[in-house]
Amino acid sequence: MTDVRVPTLGESVTEATVATWFKKPGDTVAVDEMLCELETDKVTVEVPSPVAGTLSEIIAAEGETVGVDALLANISEGAAGSDAAPKAKEAAQDAGAASQSPASAGGASVDVMVPTLGESVTEATVSTWFKKVGDSVAQDEMLCELETDKVSVEVPAPAAGVLSEILAEEGSTVEASAKLAVIASGAGAAVAAPAQAAASDVPAAATSGGKDVEDAPSAKKAMAETGLNRDAVTGTGRDGRVMKEDVAKAIAAGTTAAAPAAAAPARAPSTADDAAREERVKMTRLKQTMARRLKEAQNTAAILTTFNEVDMTEVMAIRNAYKADFEKKHGVRMGFMSFFTKACCHALKEIPEVNAEIDGTDVIYKNYVHMGVAAGTPTGLVVPVIRDVDTMSFAEIEKGINTMGKKARDGKLSMADMTGGTFTISNGGVYGSLMTAPILNPPQSGILGMAKIQDRPMAIGGEVVIRPMMYISLSYDHRIIDGKGAVTFLVRVKEMLEDPRRLLMDL
Repeated sequence: MTDVRVPTLGESVTEATVATWFKKPGDTVAVDEMLCELETDKVTVEVPSPVAGTLSEIIAAEGETVGVDALLANISEGAAGSDAAPKAKEAAQDAGAASQSPASAGGASVDVMVPTLGESVTEATVSTWFKKVGDSVAQDEMLCELETDKVSVEVPAPAAGVLSEILAEEGSTVEASAKLAVIASGAGAAVAAPAQAAASDVPAAATSGGKDVEDAPSAKKAMAETGLNRDAVTGTGRDGRVMKEDVAKAIAAGTTAAAPAAAAPARAPSTADDAAREERVKMTRLKQTMARRLKEAQNTAAILTTFNEVDMTEVMAIRNAYKADFEKKHGVRMGFMSFFTKACCHALKEIPEVNAEIDGTDVIYKNYVHMGVAAGTPTGLVVPVIRDVDTMSFAEIEKGINTMGKKARDGKLSMADMTGGTFTISNGGVYGSLMTAPILNPPQSGILGMAKIQDRPMAIGGEVVIRPMMYISLSYDHRIIDGKGAVTFLVRVKEMLEDPRRLLMDL
């Protein structure tokens, strides 16, 4: 007699619900044939048969809640199983022999572990698996992606071979240095892929002609709530079983369960109609952390914003005159950010409280500038930090911004790249914003907002002329920075941008 128990469900997951039994007592089962399916609050887990034989008893019925390693069922193996279905057992034994552990097949098992996540980061969420069990992988090929509060981390394969086991499913939370998967390398990899194919062939033959397919309970509930017809949803689960994700896809595609218009009388819109046109997507850890920190900033700091405008004529003239030579010599394009960064560094020296932070009842003044440059990415807003920017040349600043921007777009930013900033610049103008009042990036006390450059009529020397103008803003913590200091800071930035020679003369 062999026990069938609840497998490991993932870090922090301690229980699951028995969703569906694919077999009933007395049915013949093959090695690795799916017996039942469990649902947790994060993932759906299929439970395979550990041996070939006959399902003699089901201990945990559908709908029951079970803990990790709880007993689900018993399987009778040996003569009873072979008499009931000799062909199925023979095929299952062949599959079992092929799927023996890599070590016994002359190969080796290599664990895939959670990489170092950064200082003070203790856990991550498994975002996406790029490979599935049975897939061949090359060394350093990306296996999965993890999300932390601040960055996404890609996990490469530590060795070439076949992905034999995934221990942390998508959506599960894992701690630093936890095991994610197992790779069969060496001689074991040669048999792992055929074993996967052989094991998957047996259940197909054994389940043909069995009982009707039972949809996932969560899928049934979602279809009932939204009024979706079962026939309108394409199941992607085992034997065409409808999963919760299938219902979500049908809803996103605009599928409804309404009767044909000719047969159904006109009726008032209902909440079910609205639900069928909605899509619910879980926020990433990055977005959750960003939302929490922004709200904390509003709740903690006394945020005030002051505005001014800058005539960009001189900066644009210098950029147009030297951008070709600049790029040829330094290998990077000349942008506007280096001018604004330089101007801010000069203004911060004059108004040091804008570069300071509050720590309890103390004020910490920073005699250096680590500039945060806010950047939008497909996964959300990030603020990489360029360190000691006050000591850099225009070229070094542009190279630093270019490097951090590329890392942000590729999701390669590390924790070190995101921490330690003393002041931030946010350029909403790249998205077309005409005026912006950004929120502080705590514990910083100031953030400069840039808007788009727009030609406007200006009165200069008694005449109306068209000039390229930009609104700029400073959001600041009024607990540490008074109105005079904030306005003076913004005026100094304006003066240095409208006459860039002041930057060279440190005026």
